[in-house]
Amino acid sequence: MGAVELLLVRHGESEGNVAAADAERLGAETIAVPARDADVELTDRGREQARALGVHLGQLPPHLLPESIWVSPYRRAHQTALLAIEAGGLGLQLRLDERLRDRELGVIDALTALGVERRMPSEAQRRRWVGKFYYRPPGGESWADVALRVRSLISDLDREEDGRRVLIVCHDAVISLFRYVAEQIPEQELLETARRHPIPNAAITQLVRPSGTGAWSATIVSSADHLEEHGADVTQHNGEPDEHA
Repeated sequence: MGAVELLLVRHGESEGNVAAADAERLGAETIAVPARDADVELTDRGREQARALGVHLGQLPPHLLPESIWVSPYRRAHQTALLAIEAGGLGLQLRLDERLRDRELGVIDALTALGVERRMPSEAQRRRWVGKFYYRPPGGESWADVALRVRSLISDLDREEDGRRVLIVCHDAVISLFRYVAEQIPEQELLETARRHPIPNAAITQLVRPSGTGAWSATIVSSADHLEEHGADVTQHNGEPDEHA
């Protein structure tokens, strides 16, 4: 037996999300991130999204409420979880787990796709040759590397959260890879979905398996309806400079 439900939530809009969008809009090579990736905070809009998420979760029927919460230690995810718990009166004790951190981009961190092409043409060429799923930037991780983290985490969830509904607050690539592992989605389908349908900030993806064993099924995918319902803006920001590579 193991967990019976996973509520996967992307963090609210972050200052890094806005900086990356500005850089892409201006055709810049670098992203003016305000801090190292682990310390990037939510914007005011991101805080509103986190509170709206919490209100939504707090209004769920008792038999659907999350019973525990696992969170990326990165500040934007940690803040999202804390604000949601407070707004929803959920009374959950956070469990931080480094395996839920965002994908590490190594030497291409804080570069736009244009910046990678111009400043590291050999890396851009290698990325195209290897492909998005297996490309590991120097000092960083591939999507396959993150999938290994997710597999390890799911094993712990099954051992420690038997029969429970678990809320997980993390990052878009991590959520995509949860679906890849849990639903056994083919690699190309995973990448195409990530390219065509970016996960909105503070969106919910729900995976269920009532028996607590076997494959998971997605009953909700990247839904941000709760944000509009509770007066928060819906925002979509690609999480990586190579999102369309």
